[in-house]
Amino acid sequence: MKKLELPNRDALEAEYERYAEIRTLITRDLREGLEAAFKDLSSKPTIKSRPKDFYSFFKKYLRCLKENRNGEKPLITDLIGLRIICPFLEDLAVIEELIKKTCQVVELERKGSHYSFKEFGYESTHLLIQIPKTILKKRGDCGCEVAEIQIRTILQDAWAEVEHELVYKAEFTPFDDPMKRKLAAVNASLSLADTIFQEIRTYQRQLNGELEKRRNSFYKKIEEVSDSFLFDEKPGENDQDGFEVPQGNAATIDDLLLNALYAHNKNQFGEAIRFYSRILEINPDNAVSSLIYKHRGMANFAQSKYADAIDDFTRALELDQKSYKAAYYRGMVHSVMQNYAEAVDDFSLSLGINPYQPFCLYRRGQAHYHIEDYPKALADCEAALVLDPKSEPARKFQKLLLNKLKM
Repeated sequence: MKKLELPNRDALEAEYERYAEIRTLITRDLREGLEAAFKDLSSKPTIKSRPKDFYSFFKKYLRCLKENRNGEKPLITDLIGLRIICPFLEDLAVIEELIKKTCQVVELERKGSHYSFKEFGYESTHLLIQIPKTILKKRGDCGCEVAEIQIRTILQDAWAEVEHELVYKAEFTPFDDPMKRKLAAVNASLSLADTIFQEIRTYQRQLNGELEKRRNSFYKKIEEVSDSFLFDEKPGENDQDGFEVPQGNAATIDDLLLNALYAHNKNQFGEAIRFYSRILEINPDNAVSSLIYKHRGMANFAQSKYADAIDDFTRALELDQKSYKAAYYRGMVHSVMQNYAEAVDDFSLSLGINPYQPFCLYRRGQAHYHIEDYPKALADCEAALVLDPKSEPARKFQKLLLNKLKM
């Protein structure tokens, strides 16, 4: 039997420490490069980085010698390591693709993908990347040619850290079935939480998209009606495309709201009002009820049911006195009805809650204009331009006012 030769620890440490400072600098360069690559992402990952210290290196070196038993010098590929921690599951693929575009990937492994539902273990995507020649030219030889990048969610990372302490670094690992079941249950719970967080994220994105469409539709009608009074423009017509509202057994407030928004955004306002009313029949708390009254008021406004819209916005304000948007929307309905004194009061109420609303200042200026208070109209218009200097409608209105005041 071939005699096992022990490694020369002192020689290994001397060689290892020779490049330690350079590896630290290269680690920083790689982290900064990844941060630049991720800067435009809406969901920002956290990047952790470290050059491996000698103690950790030597433990892994000995473990590799024990496993290989072929006498060859072990190849340690994670002397430089970076970990990218993402909020949601969907971010993992996005980050992986960005790394592939910005780095030369020489190896990819999906840790934990082989586990059955009965097993426990951490999940992570590991990539080995070639250290860019530009960095090596700048910093010099570092004793390695690759760096390891791990990609995980926050919960995957939490599990990996705990598992590392309980299993990897422990003198013995749990071997009895009850303990294994407990670890498997914790891992399953974290995996389920990741899945649920992703489902909520997807729902939020869908809901926010529909809310944005609804707001744009509301503002478009306001602009068509209100601005036509100032600039002699003809109001446009609503787009009707015969959209079929999703039905099904919508039992939750979330389902009903999404159905309402689908209908609202396709100009099926009667259906939208029906869904909003069903939500209110469930008697949700004041904050939710205020929000739904506000949505229903916008749907009533879109149908030119101005009295109903005012009632809804008023109810929204009664339930939530900080709802500056409900006050603003009610002011807009009064403006369309040419009740300009009431509109001024509502816009002032909205600005009292949130003074940083250039659109509200602009609309209050319009109301002042219609009651022939041109100095106040100009003051509001110029205040709106301070908050939003690029507003073309406000600049156009300012020019009209200056001509009116002959300034």
